[in-house]
Amino acid sequence: MQRRFMQCDVFSTVPTRGNGLAVVLDGEGLDAEAMQRFAAWTNLAETTFLLPPTDPALADYRLRIFTATRELPFAGHPTLGSCAAWLRAGGRPADERIVRQECAVGIVAIDLRGTVPAFVAPPTRIEPLAPDVLAEALAALRIDPADVVRSARLANGPVWEAIELRDAACVLAADPAGAHFPHERAIGLIGPHPEGSETDFEVRMIDVWHGVKEDPITGSLNAALACWRRDEGRLDRDYVVSQGTAIGRLGRVHVRREGDAVLIGGATTILIEGMLEL
Repeated sequence: MQRRFMQCDVFSTVPTRGNGLAVVLDGEGLDAEAMQRFAAWTNLAETTFLLPPTDPALADYRLRIFTATRELPFAGHPTLGSCAAWLRAGGRPADERIVRQECAVGIVAIDLRGTVPAFVAPPTRIEPLAPDVLAEALAALRIDPADVVRSARLANGPVWEAIELRDAACVLAADPAGAHFPHERAIGLIGPHPEGSETDFEVRMIDVWHGVKEDPITGSLNAALACWRRDEGRLDRDYVVSQGTAIGRLGRVHVRREGDAVLIGGATTILIEGMLEL
C-alpha cells in the first residue's frame, strides 16, 4: 500500500547538519511489527508514524516513535519533526497556536507562537545519581571527577545519567571511544560556554552498550536538563544549546520558560517528500 512519507532534519537550520527523522504520515493499518521493521530499514535515529488521535477533542494526531530496535514512549526531535511534517501535509490544529500530540507519555503540546516551534517538556523525575554509577560513567568517558559540578538521574520517558561539567570545553573533551557497559546507559553531559559565545551551553548524549553511539541532537535530554535546572532554581533565563559539535553536526536547541512550563524548540527542514510502498 502506498503511504505518504517525509524525511526531516531537526534542530538545525542547515540541511543535513541536524538530526534525521523519517515520518510516515499514513500510519493507520500498520501493526507494531511492520512499524519496527520499517524503522530498522531506515536506520535513522527514529522513525515515526502518524495516526488518528484516540480522542479528537484532546489531540490533533497520535504518534508512535521507533528507533531501529524498539518503540519509545516519547522523544524530542521526533515530536518537532513529526509536527512539522503534519503541518506541511495540510494538518490544521484545533487551536492555531498549539498542536496537541498524543503519544505514550500522554498529550504533548507544541507551541507554534515562537521563532521556532517548541514542545512543552513532559514531567521529569529527578533523583540522585548513585556515586558508583557516576564514577563508572566518568571513567568510561575519561572525565576528570574534579570537572564535575553536579549530577542527577533524570527520567522523562527515557532515563538519563546527567552530568554537569564546569565548562563546554570539558564536555567536548569527553572521550567515549572504547566505553562499554553490560547494559544500555544513556549519559547526558552539559557545560556552559564562555559569556558572549554564540550558544550558552554545550550538550552531548552518549549511548553506551556493546559500543558507543552519540546522538546528534536530543530534545528529550535537553528537556530533562532544563527541568532539572528549573526545579533547582537555576532556570532564570532563556538559553540556546549547541549539540552535535563533536560529530560534525550544527544542532541548536532553544530553551525557554513560561511560568512553570519548560519549552524546547528547534527548526525543522523537510528534505524529502514522496510516497512509499509499505
